[in-house]
Amino acid sequence: MAVLAAAALLAASCGGNGKKLLPNVSGKAGEVIVVINQSEWEGELGEGIRELLASDCPFLPQKEPLYTLVNISPSNFTNIFQIHRNLLLVNIDHNVDSARVEYRTDVWAHPQCVINIAASDSGTALSLIESQGKTIQGMLEQAERDRIIANSKQYEESSLRPVVNKFAGGSPYFPAGYKLKKQTDDFMWIAYDTQILQDIFVYKYPASGKDDFTPENLVAKRNEFLKNNVPGMFENTYMTTSNITMPSVEYLKYKGREFAEMRGFWEVYNDYMGGPFVSHAFYSQDGKEIIVLEAFVYAPKYDKRNYLREVESILYSFEWNNSERKN
Repeated sequence: MAVLAAAALLAASCGGNGKKLLPNVSGKAGEVIVVINQSEWEGELGEGIRELLASDCPFLPQKEPLYTLVNISPSNFTNIFQIHRNLLLVNIDHNVDSARVEYRTDVWAHPQCVINIAASDSGTALSLIESQGKTIQGMLEQAERDRIIANSKQYEESSLRPVVNKFAGGSPYFPAGYKLKKQTDDFMWIAYDTQILQDIFVYKYPASGKDDFTPENLVAKRNEFLKNNVPGMFENTYMTTSNITMPSVEYLKYKGREFAEMRGFWEVYNDYMGGPFVSHAFYSQDGKEIIVLEAFVYAPKYDKRNYLREVESILYSFEWNNSERKN
């Protein structure tokens, strides 16, 4: 169809020795424009796309979709939509001889994520979405994360990274507005507190052995540090891990750094405050300590998906304080 042909033409025009000057992307964070015929959108193919990208975001207290989807028909896919930050272009045409999913960046704008799905029929397209679903999700998540990290680096609160580097041997990039709220020998609290709390803890403790990153040990250490360092508003109240839903732990590798990513809910013991958190736990460069970066959100009157994605992306910006990093 014309949509995919135009995408290919514009992508090619960005090559060569010159660089095409592109406008900044438009659209809201967490939003994806899906360009697809209305009949396909209302059928099984559209349902498959919604199940993949608009299912419930995990570990949020209220239901929120992973992404907010906006359906546009190919005939309405004009310039105003072409510069959107995230595009999913679905081409169903019996002339397509090779079903495929193509991933592109900066086709019409910068920094833009464009995913093209081409198939001869809707059943084949649905099979592609099911087989490459994790990759599609990952491309969109990385695009959202990279935009936040780029913003953090451009508008960095430069006073913080040297302090965290000295404490942990490395540091994330903290955007303007973050402030050091508390520091001890083994714990740091870096806060961005407005009507909404988007705070980050950094803490460390001696490595003990093969069970360092089990869910039980990670939760136990988390509770120990928070009880000692994060009091509530009233006497005998403090932050802890909610046991209503046990946290999930996934073992990941990102830009050469291996870590255990834990997601769950925090709450205040003997009080009614709570919200989502995500943490990264990994070995120090000498292997003698466990370093934990943790982000949490408190936004009782607001949707939390984008706020958590923002502060979580700061964790992903972590860099060691030297050029030699473990692979």
